[in-house]
Amino acid sequence: YRPFFYPLDSVSNWNKIYGKRGLIQFQCVVPKTDDNRPISEILGVVVETGRASFLAVLKEFGTIASPGLLSFPRPGITLCLDFPMEGEVTVNLMKRLDEMTREFGGAIYPAKDAFMSAHSFEQYFPALPEFERLIDPKFSSSFWRRVRG
Repeated sequence: YRPFFYPLDSVSNWNKIYGKRGLIQFQCVVPKTDDNRPISEILGVVVETGRASFLAVLKEFGTIASPGLLSFPRPGITLCLDFPMEGEVTVNLMKRLDEMTREFGGAIYPAKDAFMSAHSFEQYFPALPEFERLIDPKFSSSFWRRVRG
């Protein structure tokens, strides 16, 4: 089963296709619609900017609610795209995709994010205040400092 579930493991140094600056991964979940407008518009912006993703994954999440306070999966379609890090062009694209995801009522996967704003994090995870009551205030990470100050 390994070749099926881990196809990149068969390609030596696959990560080097992104160049010396590496890659940025974008993963969102957006509500499923009959016309697939959210996914179409997100991909349209990628095309407009002249960027390309060497690896893309599209999945449908089910309707079972997660008990996790900061759980990413929720009903809808998830899209994951890998982009070579090309400086400000890539940063601007990530910010635009974040904004679009928010407008569609979706969320960005925090574990794969490098640019999410505090405002977006609060909107994507409405149980955040409950989570914050449970954590040690001395806990910190670069992600947490970015999204919580």
